[in-house]
Amino acid sequence: MAGVSSAKIMMKHMVPGFMSYLIVNLTLGIPSMIIGETSMSFLGLGMRAPATSWGVLLQETQDITSVAQYPWRLIPLGAVILTVLAFNFLGDGVRDAADPYK
Repeated sequence: MAGVSSAKIMMKHMVPGFMSYLIVNLTLGIPSMIIGETSMSFLGLGMRAPATSWGVLLQETQDITSVAQYPWRLIPLGAVILTVLAFNFLGDGVRDAADPYK
């Protein structure tokens, strides 16, 4: 009110209050996009077989005899789970670190 710019007021007083919500939204948005692309490619609605995607690789494991003969084809499933959990834990940790009221 004493000649301080609006940008400085927002950065000092408003941004710390909602920064944790932005971080949570971003870190939950990335795994949602990964799962969305993977599921669409798995169902055949996304990337097709010549291209490599986690969904395309998991589509090859749809036949149980294929998994019985080649169990290493399930490795992309572990990679998807690990990546999604890593982003969720990262977001939770950064949110806790950025919480101004803690």
